[in-house]
Amino acid sequence: MSDVPARRIVVWCPDWPVVAAARAAELAPLVPAAVFAANRVVACSATAREGGVRRGMRRREAQGRCPELVVCEHDPARDVRFFEPVVVAVEELVPGVEVVRPGLVAVPARGPARYFGGEEAVAEKLVDHIDAQTGVECRIGVADGLFAAILAARHARHVEPGGSRGFLAPLPIEEVEQLADRLGPKQVAQQPELVDLLRRLGIRTLGEFAALGPADVATRFGQAALLAHRSAGGQEERPVKRRRPPPELIVTEELDPPVDRVDRAAFVAKALADDLHAKLGDLGLACTRLGISARTENGEELHRAWRCAEPLTPAATADRVRWQLDGWLNGRTGRPTAGLGELSLSPEEVVGAGGLQLDLLSSATGEATARAGRAFARVQGMLGPEAVLTGVLGGGRDPRDQVRFVPWGDERRATLPAEPPWPGRIPAPSPTVVPGEPWPARVLDASGEPVWITDRTGLSAAPDRVEVAGGKSRAVVGWAGPWPVTERWWVELLATGSGRTAPESQVPPRAQVRLQVVLAPESPAGPGDAGSGDADEVALLLVHERGDWWVQGTYR
Repeated sequence: MSDVPARRIVVWCPDWPVVAAARAAELAPLVPAAVFAANRVVACSATAREGGVRRGMRRREAQGRCPELVVCEHDPARDVRFFEPVVVAVEELVPGVEVVRPGLVAVPARGPARYFGGEEAVAEKLVDHIDAQTGVECRIGVADGLFAAILAARHARHVEPGGSRGFLAPLPIEEVEQLADRLGPKQVAQQPELVDLLRRLGIRTLGEFAALGPADVATRFGQAALLAHRSAGGQEERPVKRRRPPPELIVTEELDPPVDRVDRAAFVAKALADDLHAKLGDLGLACTRLGISARTENGEELHRAWRCAEPLTPAATADRVRWQLDGWLNGRTGRPTAGLGELSLSPEEVVGAGGLQLDLLSSATGEATARAGRAFARVQGMLGPEAVLTGVLGGGRDPRDQVRFVPWGDERRATLPAEPPWPGRIPAPSPTVVPGEPWPARVLDASGEPVWITDRTGLSAAPDRVEVAGGKSRAVVGWAGPWPVTERWWVELLATGSGRTAPESQVPPRAQVRLQVVLAPESPAGPGDAGSGDADEVALLLVHERGDWWVQGTYR
């Protein structure tokens, strides 16, 4: 099977969470509004953007820039409910509608283009028909592959066959954020972290990102970035190794008596989702395109296909069922005339779960968390609570302060809160190895004399060689710094959470001067290279504290 992306037509309704919230609250069209999740802007209207509001901004800052801003809470069920008429309008013209997320649907381009006389003709008819039926503004994009078609819709472009890679190449790297599934608020910040890292590495466009080797991307950035890398190159998100699932994977539940409330239907949907994912797990499969069908006593039926960037979990499956039924049962138009008599889930597209490279606590079936928890508890019962630890990332300037290990099952609370700006914090990328206790080191200048810190927190001489823990010294081929950091008593109060003012003499200040050095390729010289067995360059994070130099971390 070839890896040529299929032609798709994408219908995009800009700022849909805000549009749905405004319609629910019956706001005037030009009132500035924004939808918030976890106290950050998920989406904002055009008038709010004119007032300086941006996605990802905190609520207080957004209201400070636009005092008349109307604040709306994130509600995926509301977004789906108000988007249902748009999906119905698209279905009236073209078959095979896939809901990517509320405000964004995709349809195959080949059939409609033949019927209506071309892809551009389909786009014109869709815009006119959606506007006439729902009054919703939308944009249409046509391209090879879903990701390219989504960006084409955002730019209202028709990309010719075979031109997706060229269309994507000059676009800014921030566009990979469109891959994030924002049906849940916790996904909002995932893609920006990748974008920020790529920009600091000098990658500014999708074309530059696509030019990297797949093996390098997978090794350096992980599986999620590999998906984005394929999409940036105009390919399908995953290699075409999908299978058509066997009919026995379809799970159906007869509802007797019929159900006419969303909460009752959602309870049934949860059991169906668990059953479906258990069957998929037995076959080593995961679902990436889910079909949800609901039928009433009077024979009315609603079927929707949901496409997901990542394999669905049981909870995500149940959420989509609930959203779809909420949009149908509680919608303003097209409500069923009887209660639901049958609910069915069918995995329309699956991938091998073995190729997903999920971590220990993630699984296509949702059973891994429970199994891992039972195994961890058993180990703790035999060896003690401290035998199984979980890392918790928090705030702080020192790499050792940012990670706290707590016993499995205990509350995962960071030592220091992540909220303060922490000026002087080590910038990303973080050191590859952070020793539990810093390794002692000596920094020497060209004459072999120790390098020390002057009264103005400068270096007494340029570092020439570094000796770690009494091992063989290695030449310095590059260095950066020094950066002084002084912490006083209030940092310790943050760690205790007491909030009380203590005399400054009770908690002495901690003064550090940091230095980054790159050592020449030589044979291993100490704990910083222990067990490596190679002669590659190694970078060290050095800290001058209490009159001595210490290795606080190594970079590879």
